[in-house]
Amino acid sequence: MNLPGIFRLTYRIPFFLLHLVISTPVTVLCQGPRSRSIHVGGEPFAEVLSCWWSRVICRIFGIKRRLVGEFIPGAQLVVANHISWIDIPFLHSFAAMGFVAKSEIDNWPLLGTVARAGGSVFHQRGNHDSASGVAAQMISRLQEDRRVAIFPEGGILPGNGVKLFHARLFAAAIEAGKPVQPVMLRYLRDGARYDDITFLPGENFVVNFMRLLMQKSCIGEVHVLPLIQLEGKQRRQLAGDSEAAVRAAFDSEISGE
Repeated sequence: MNLPGIFRLTYRIPFFLLHLVISTPVTVLCQGPRSRSIHVGGEPFAEVLSCWWSRVICRIFGIKRRLVGEFIPGAQLVVANHISWIDIPFLHSFAAMGFVAKSEIDNWPLLGTVARAGGSVFHQRGNHDSASGVAAQMISRLQEDRRVAIFPEGGILPGNGVKLFHARLFAAAIEAGKPVQPVMLRYLRDGARYDDITFLPGENFVVNFMRLLMQKSCIGEVHVLPLIQLEGKQRRQLAGDSEAAVRAAFDSEISGE
């Protein structure tokens, strides 16, 4: 029996429920145009609040956040490797961005609600009309000087390490004339990569959610890598350059905890 994990549940579940009942409705209600017109520290209040909501989620799940580099202001296509469903609030805790996510997330409890409120674009895989609609929304948001984030590996895939970056969604950056921002995510524990934060064989979302809620603390690292300007590049080159940068950072030496 995992007694330390059960002990963590005794305080993390109440913390989570309090966040769900009080913070989540407030965050969702404050995502409208009026809240976006109010600025705090140069950022729209709606975005400040949604980033705070994500930081609390990281704290509840015992993720100590570490940022290497920084996000520049303005529109950019953020592209990152994908390890866990918690990548979304973890990445969002550093900077506001609208994610392109699989349509199933729209039906997930809590995360789906906040994702919708935060401007996520949901994509039904294998549906050509859905893909066209997603691309149009991505271009529109980039042209509105907002960040859009994608996981170009195409989902949370089996195995550790960075997978192939698919090029299709990079076309939105080209159409909108906005740069690509590669970002590397990884999780660490005891001086080594903590890969088991992903879905283990046979796990569904609920089982993984509870296992992560019971886990001991880990470090989550976000490396904001050099911005990639378009400079006449096609989408395959953008995808390849982004993948190479993320892969090199992911395989780099881990600094002390």
